[in-house]
Amino acid sequence: MVILAFAFAASVATFIGGLFALRFRDKLHLILGFSAGAVAGVALFDLLPEAISLGARYHSASTVALFIALGFFGYLILDRLILLHTHEEDDEANAPRGFFGALTLSTHSFLDGVAIGIGFQTSAAIGIVVTAAVLTHDFSDGINTVNLVLRNGGSWKASFRWLLADAVAPLLGATSTLFFRISDAYIGLVLALFVGTFLYLSASDLIPESHHRHPRALTTVMTLLGALTLYIVVHLAV
Repeated sequence: MVILAFAFAASVATFIGGLFALRFRDKLHLILGFSAGAVAGVALFDLLPEAISLGARYHSASTVALFIALGFFGYLILDRLILLHTHEEDDEANAPRGFFGALTLSTHSFLDGVAIGIGFQTSAAIGIVVTAAVLTHDFSDGINTVNLVLRNGGSWKASFRWLLADAVAPLLGATSTLFFRISDAYIGLVLALFVGTFLYLSASDLIPESHHRHPRALTTVMTLLGALTLYIVVHLAV
């Protein structure tokens, strides 16, 4: 029950972040700028160190780097050849791309819950530390989920449904660990995949859109603020 209580806290953090994005939709370009930095910050300051730490116990640095590249270029293939994303002004909205982006974030949130569960399986102290790290970026996950759906032509109702899915995902992930265990070796490589995926999402989608037809200086500041915020909260949680 303790595991589920901490996972529920992560779900609440995700949901509040999404509601924040919905409430301040008239400032969406600024939120997109912040989200771009937050997504990159999650990848660089949270997921990457964990992937290196866990992966180095079982794999070489080149293997971890390979999975980061697989995440990046795998999403590139999906984006350009399957989801058919384009930067043409009249065809920027792409519902399948928003769907897949939200699904990726929801899957990441599910793995957040898995990480919480595995942490508590190891010890209560480790479980609490993992939960603190998860809470620091789940607020941004909610914002990012809503923004990716809206950015690609989804409705507010669709974005809210995906927000609910993303918010429930940590609880489901934690619950799943009551029935099976995941080896640290595989978790490290999965996190490496997400590093590459999130870096691609930030660089190819959120940053360009936040600058599109908006003052670049202000949105750039928001992007840097998003990355700095994640850097600070992740290090405070350690």
